[in-house]
Amino acid sequence: MTSFQTIYKRAVKRKGGEKALQALLPKSKTPRQLVAIGDDRYLAEMTKCVFRSGFVWRVIENKWPNFEEAFYGFNPDGMAALPDETIEALSQDASIVRNYKKILTVRENAWLIKDIQAEHGSFARFVADWPVTDIVGLWQVLKKRGSRLGGNTGPYFLRSMGKDTFLLSRDVVACLANHKVIDNHKATSKRDHALIQAAFNQWHEETGLPMAQLSRIAACSVG
Repeated sequence: MTSFQTIYKRAVKRKGGEKALQALLPKSKTPRQLVAIGDDRYLAEMTKCVFRSGFVWRVIENKWPNFEEAFYGFNPDGMAALPDETIEALSQDASIVRNYKKILTVRENAWLIKDIQAEHGSFARFVADWPVTDIVGLWQVLKKRGSRLGGNTGPYFLRSMGKDTFLLSRDVVACLANHKVIDNHKATSKRDHALIQAAFNQWHEETGLPMAQLSRIAACSVG
């Protein structure tokens, strides 16, 4: 396994010094901070990430106040009970993005949140308590139990909420392949995810850095 210092030094060189690299590193929230976020905000951010996928992010950001109004602040109880006719009407609402299948995910992911609430007290607690040493396991839960939260959507959702997670961006995957952590540039299989998690766990133990920062440094080392 490559020492992370090798990757770090290359990232420092590419970004013009340690200070410049440090300025690019994300900051994750503590478990207490994650628990303090309302479950409605988790559903809202899930929805935002679902709508961003394959779409121009700027458009979603510009329309987001309309989304908040159309979905009544994303209260999970209300969204889980959203009638079919309301979903149909929303799919014709030009103030948001008229994508029926993505609109339907709001109700489906509200069900996910309510199921997790019943099991763990709150969705926020569930996310906060999940160990970062098995973050790919949390990705799998989102993919299997949620709607359209597979691929990079689930990980980006977690990162945007402040959960410490690495991302499998093109540059991160290239770094992992270059250092023989994986033997391809796809990183989509469970085997790949297990190998990647093991590598990040080792680098985390080596450096003490959060997964999110290890990920960003890895991305910055490529090129």
